[in-house]
Amino acid sequence: MAPRLDFSDWWGKDSKEGTPVVVKMENPNYSVVEINGPDSAFRPVEKSRGKNAKQVTWVLLLKAHRAVGCVAWLATVFWALLGTIKKRLIFRQGVAVATEKLGKGKLVLKIIRVFLVASLAILAFEVVAYLKGWRYFESANLHIPRTLDLQGWLHVVYVAWLTFRADYIAPLIQALSQFCVVLFLIQSVDRLILCLGCFWIKYKKIKPRIEVDPFKSDDVEASGYEYPMVLVQIPMCNEREVYEQSISAVCQIDWPKDRILIQVLDDSNDESIQWLIKAEVAKWNQKGVNIIYRHRLIRTGYKAGNLKSAMGCDYVKDYEFVTIFDADFQPNPDFLKLTVPHFKGNPELGLVQARWAFVNKDENLLTRLQNINLCFHFEVEQQVNGTFLNFFGFNGTAGVWRIKALEESGGWLERTTVEDMDIAVRAHLNGWKFIFLNDVKVLCEVPESYEAYRKQQHRWHSGPMQLFRLCLPAIITSKMAFWKKANLIFLFFLLRKLILPFYSFTLFCIILPLTMFVPEAELPMWVICYVPVLMSFLNILPTPKSIPFIVPYLLFENTMSVTKFNAMVSGLFQLGSSYEWVVTKKAGRSSESDLLAAAERDSKTMNQAQICRGASETELELLNQLKEQKEANPTPVKKVNKLYRKELALAFLLLTASVRSLLSAQGVHFYFLLFQGVTFLVVGLDLIGEQIS
Repeated sequence: MAPRLDFSDWWGKDSKEGTPVVVKMENPNYSVVEINGPDSAFRPVEKSRGKNAKQVTWVLLLKAHRAVGCVAWLATVFWALLGTIKKRLIFRQGVAVATEKLGKGKLVLKIIRVFLVASLAILAFEVVAYLKGWRYFESANLHIPRTLDLQGWLHVVYVAWLTFRADYIAPLIQALSQFCVVLFLIQSVDRLILCLGCFWIKYKKIKPRIEVDPFKSDDVEASGYEYPMVLVQIPMCNEREVYEQSISAVCQIDWPKDRILIQVLDDSNDESIQWLIKAEVAKWNQKGVNIIYRHRLIRTGYKAGNLKSAMGCDYVKDYEFVTIFDADFQPNPDFLKLTVPHFKGNPELGLVQARWAFVNKDENLLTRLQNINLCFHFEVEQQVNGTFLNFFGFNGTAGVWRIKALEESGGWLERTTVEDMDIAVRAHLNGWKFIFLNDVKVLCEVPESYEAYRKQQHRWHSGPMQLFRLCLPAIITSKMAFWKKANLIFLFFLLRKLILPFYSFTLFCIILPLTMFVPEAELPMWVICYVPVLMSFLNILPTPKSIPFIVPYLLFENTMSVTKFNAMVSGLFQLGSSYEWVVTKKAGRSSESDLLAAAERDSKTMNQAQICRGASETELELLNQLKEQKEANPTPVKKVNKLYRKELALAFLLLTASVRSLLSAQGVHFYFLLFQGVTFLVVGLDLIGEQIS
């Protein structure tokens, strides 16, 4: 062993600077070290190079501790997921199965089950072949062994399967996958063009502007300002959680009281909720607000029938504009002063649509993912279409209509569950223009549970297909320009309402798992990874704070494609489930800026006394019933999770395909299918809507 060079005796001794010292070792195994001087020899070394064995050991132990902690966390999550599967899926504890009401609605579930059973059978063949070393699928060109090379009847069956797969199954999957990839690219180009249009609007600062004072009277002899007559409608149905804050916010709108009328259109079939809403209307009526309560005994046509009935009143002819707010919307006091002025001097304008803002967007993971989609819808789709085409789909609320435009377009019709899109298309065919105001925001809620979100998405994706079937002849025979017809048919309906859910479900939920069992039809990496990530990134751009959720967003969008595809099929082929209307459940969230509600709670006793002194006997009875309702302690309802069988079946299909990808060492496919399968499993067990901060 070489001797240790110890220079410890030199410390503290003066040495001549700049004197070179040469140490030569005669043993050929020794190295030669040349030291030019003490400064270069004993200069402080870098910390990274000065770690001794003990420090390196501690660093390795720390990294090992972190790795073990990460593995332990993953194991805990996996164990908790297995426990949830055992409790909910096997023992059915505290869960209910979300069933389809109609036999035709189970068609998608049956198809998925067939694919799942076939995949399990093929996986069994592949595992046996892998264990026996029959790896003919690893090369690009499939190798079919000769008859002399066959080893037993199982080997014969496996080789027959390879031949059948290469000759008959692979061409079909390749053709379908190529068709879906083309649709995927077309939709991606459309999404990219919309984003470029949004960037151009931001760069040029393009937005609708009001040049002159809109309320100043045109009559020289008249003095002061002239405000148009505005009708405000609040349709609701069994909205116990949100009726109070919605009515309160609308009653605070800054507009002359003699120029506005508020209609509370209550379709509730619960008498206790009717009493609560009547009492709230009576309270604001006593404060001088021009507000009335309307209730239909026969609830036909859902929301469209409710609005149609209200527009049939005789006094509506005295009003020029109508504004609609759903029960969970809370407009700011300056809403009408920011929207109505755009109509002045613009007789072709039929609709002014405001943007939605969400008070509960950070409530859980589900609300965060919805916020990404809806922000892209308003910031990009609605704004770009409104700026360059003067047409977009009416969002059903937070908009101001010119009553003349509604009447000339045929009014509210009850033929679909998307009455807002229906009236917008018919108004566009009649030549009316629309304006979208991205700067005017109205607070509302997004569904906080997967059950409510699923029902909402079913209605939003089945209704457009119903409408497309009904409006297609009118669009073709209309007198508008050809490019407007093409935009309405191919972009508005086909690309964004039909093609998007079709290719998303078919490509990522059916074809991709099958390609694991049919390597000849394998999808390229850019289809599986690069383009979807790019499109997801573009969707998240309007909400930069949501970038950390890009992976859950991508996986959840593929998961929701099951519901959207099912709804699209039911609407396109007029299945019974396409006519279902389920009121989206609300939580009654209020914004921090809603100081009016807090002030009313503090002065509740004083207001109650003032109302009682000026109220009639009927109103006093309603107030007493309201007091009894609030004093009663409702029995807490235990949350019941639901099992969604389509999502669960697809979860097992994707997980089966991920196991198959391990056999062929396809890493990216494995991780994508595994994460996608776990996401489907989590949604199928109804966990996505729980409180995940």
